[in-house]
Amino acid sequence: MKTRQFALILALTVASAGAWAKLPAPSEEAKAKAEEAKVAAAEKAKVDAEQLGKAQDRVAEKYIKDQKAKGVIVKPTPIPPPVPPAAAPAAAPPAVAAAPVPTPAAPAPAAKK
Repeated sequence: MKTRQFALILALTVASAGAWAKLPAPSEEAKAKAEEAKVAAAEKAKVDAEQLGKAQDRVAEKYIKDQKAKGVIVKPTPIPPPVPPAAAPAAAPPAVAAAPVPTPAAPAPAAKK
């Protein structure tokens, strides 16, 4: 039993040794390629979000139509569009409330010895 545990620990130690190795710095081509991939992923995420919103609108319209056919009036809650992340910090910086500064109290009378 102890030999199995030792073998397991030894195998994990050898396998984790690669995690300590340093990778070389990426080349300029690799950096440019990674940046292009990041931009493409952001564009795809934007398109996916738009398609999701349209699909949700279609489902909501169908639900409202079905409920109206049953005689139930459904009033959807208006949801404002999300604020772009770049415009959020510039819109309004958080107001920092200044804490009142306590005034020093009168000195306590000296203790008698």
